[in-house]
Amino acid sequence: MALLPRAAPARHAQRLLCSLFLCLSLSTLLARAATRRHEWEVSYQFKSPDCVRKLSATINGQTPGPTIRATQGDTVEVKVTNSLLTENLAIHWHGIRQIGTPWADGTEGVTQCPILPGDTFTYAFVVDRPGTYMYHAHYGMQRSAGLYGVIVVAVAEDPGGEVDGAEPFAYDDEHDVLLNDWWHSSTHEQAVGLASVPMVWVGEPHSLLINGRGRFDCSAAAVPGTCNATSPECAAPVFAVVPGKTYRFRIASVTSLSALNFEIEGHEMTVVEADGHYVKPFVVKNLNIYSGETYSVLIKADQDPNRNYWLASNVVSREPATPTGTAILSYSGDRAPPSTTPPTGPAWNDTMYRFQQSVATVAHPAHVEPPPPRADRTILLLNTQNKIDGHIKWALNGVSFRLPHTPYLVAMKNGLLGAFDQRPPPENYTHQGYDVYAPPPNPNATISDGLYRLQFGSVVDVVLQNANMLAANKCETHPWHLHGHDFWVLGYGIGRFDPAVHPASYNLQDPILKNTVAVHPYGWTAVRFKADNPGVWAFHCHIEAHFFMGMGIVFEEGIQRVANLPPEIMGCGKTKGGH
Repeated sequence: MALLPRAAPARHAQRLLCSLFLCLSLSTLLARAATRRHEWEVSYQFKSPDCVRKLSATINGQTPGPTIRATQGDTVEVKVTNSLLTENLAIHWHGIRQIGTPWADGTEGVTQCPILPGDTFTYAFVVDRPGTYMYHAHYGMQRSAGLYGVIVVAVAEDPGGEVDGAEPFAYDDEHDVLLNDWWHSSTHEQAVGLASVPMVWVGEPHSLLINGRGRFDCSAAAVPGTCNATSPECAAPVFAVVPGKTYRFRIASVTSLSALNFEIEGHEMTVVEADGHYVKPFVVKNLNIYSGETYSVLIKADQDPNRNYWLASNVVSREPATPTGTAILSYSGDRAPPSTTPPTGPAWNDTMYRFQQSVATVAHPAHVEPPPPRADRTILLLNTQNKIDGHIKWALNGVSFRLPHTPYLVAMKNGLLGAFDQRPPPENYTHQGYDVYAPPPNPNATISDGLYRLQFGSVVDVVLQNANMLAANKCETHPWHLHGHDFWVLGYGIGRFDPAVHPASYNLQDPILKNTVAVHPYGWTAVRFKADNPGVWAFHCHIEAHFFMGMGIVFEEGIQRVANLPPEIMGCGKTKGGH
């Protein structure tokens, strides 16, 4: 069954299109919209993405999964059959706001019950905005097993063939680049380790993959006979270019842990898009990209065409123990690896280099969507590592998040108030005098599945404050992703955020809209969004292990405006037997 809204949310779509300056009438958009249908079987298969054979989560036998290509205004329908045999499943459409279809967000425990083994479930949603997005599993730590892919939404054309809301840059052709990190241990081993006392950390990835391929040193394989360096499944991807032409590289990071630095040897990159929004162009030698982010960069094929060049992916923000991930840029179609050494990127601990690139990412002058001038509500979140009964957890304002057994959307729409804690988590902490450079003075935390209820239509600021972990002199980068919304990135800082001082420095002129943003070590990031999309939406660190360990919150807004829920999303928790 296609999970479409009972009544088309025309007013929401029309408001959205106007807000994006696309000047498309709803009737015109619907007249040209198509339905893109896909049928997927998700199963475990033995794969060798980095030459080491292991069980991988696949879509129709492949990892990464197929790229979804659509045009703005199209409806995407994906019929998913769960053939994982012993595991539940949910798939999140990362960056798609699900306006009018909150049940299709694909977040187990928040918007749906999981798809049971052997069951089939159809996601259906409208892709309302052009740009580069992704999809991935959103059940447990399943994303790490290989269930992910890219979504590309093209700008709509009018019946005469003209492009509506033409992009503010030109190029001759394009390539998709999907970046990931990869472990030889299973997600089950990782999850059990994280939940153990003492905790067993997942460790650094064994390999970095580009479009699902990497290369592990077979001499270091833990199990003899499991690594085959000649397997075609780990052959380096080749990106073909023609001399003199300009190429758009759509880059998506679906890493489970690693912040990455991406470089194309010998070719400067002009950043033009971030998370589906146009950027004031700026030129970089290499691009810092965090889990859950997407970028488009332009390169000119203007180097010596008689040799090949490396595409390189390197770990930053963590002391790397993983070899450079590589692919090949070829002017001739030759697959031979370049004779040069792959670029190693900037120093992994150069926080200010990454910070400055974040600050440089602002809206394109012709595509600025000004934020509301002030917020109705401010939520200040202190991000700390803590302990609960000996278990290592992550917490916000001393509360570690856990998912309820009954999805919030189902519970709230059906009045099942006993399904989760009705007490909201704290929305502030005693920031005066708090030392973000020291381990938390109180290492203990509590656990809750409470959520924040937002007044529909209100403007909300969230300030994410990073701080030292349990161990001294240790703080990590956290990429935070908001479901159901884009937010304006108002500002970044290093050190403790002061509500009486720092809001005066917010960028209210040309802030970029994004759905995922980095919080740098010992720093803060401030975002603003409008609570105008009825539903229940997760906001969490996009590092798999960190969300698993409690680094997340949930917002509810306008739940009474949500249409009748499809019965297919029920059947778990307090709705058992209601599937």
